[in-house]
Formats: sequence, structure tokens, C-alpha cells
Amino acid sequence: MRISLKVNGKRRMADVGADTRLIDMLRNDFRLTGVKEGCGAGECGASTVLLDGDAVCSCVVPAVQACGREVTTIEGLEADGELDAIQQAFIDCDATQCGFCTPGMIMSAKALLLKNPHPTRGEIKRAIAGNICRCTGYLPIVNAVEAAAKRLGDKE
Repeated sequence: MRISLKVNGKRRMADVGADTRLIDMLRNDFRLTGVKEGCGAGECGASTVLLDGDAVCSCVVPAVQACGREVTTIEGLEADGELDAIQQAFIDCDATQCGFCTPGMIMSAKALLLKNPHPTRGEIKRAIAGNICRCTGYLPIVNAVEAAAKRLGDKE
């Protein structure tokens, strides 16, 4: 089946089977390798992307469900060579270590900030609850999301 969708702001076409997962289309057809596969069951959050602004685990979403919709991956956050506020905050707050969970964690945080630009620590923790990080202990990640929210708030 041929589908049309917007990926990181650009209209794209792909030939997918009924069993093709969104992650496979993104990684294999569009070479967007920032999308990681951890568990393959939607439990770890490594494959998180935005689908029409909502955080989804691309390893459990059929690619055909993206037809006519907009997908944003970690690669789509930077603009004109500038990192997104959440990406920069992860760097500034040392919220990355091995880096495997980082793209999914950032995308979950981005989804939160799109809907709620002034989240509480509790809301941040709930937003990233579906993402597993084995390295950071989560505190730097929560601090990074808070820092990004503050930066975005300062721009208003």
C-alpha cells in the first residue's frame, strides 16, 4: 500500500505492507535512525515519536496509521541548525549518558511541552513514565524538562 504522510515537516510517500511498523518505515525507508528500538513492545519508550503532536511508541504503531498524518522524530526538532529548547536543556543538564533512551525521552518531553508549557515536576514525571533510562536516575531528565519549560516561558 502506498501512503502519504508528513515527516519532519516534509511530505513523504512510502510503500508499506499491512504489517510494517512505523519504526521500520522511519528507520529503513527514510533513514531516520534517531528512532531507537528497545523492547519492540511499546514498554520502554525508546521508539517514541510524535504523531500529530502526541507521543507514540513507533514500534507498536502500524505504518498505515500514519497515512495523512504528521510524524516528528528527534531529527525534526532542530531548525536552521539550532537545537530545540528541550534538546539543548538535555545537554545543559547532563540528562544524557549512554544516549540510547535520549531520543524517545526528548520526544515524550516535547509532547508534554507542546500541550503544557508550564508543567509541574509531577506532570513531567508522568509524561516520561513510559520511558526507561538505565543510566541517569531520571533526576537530570526531569531537571532538563523543567529548564526547557523555563526557557520557553522566558520567550513568551
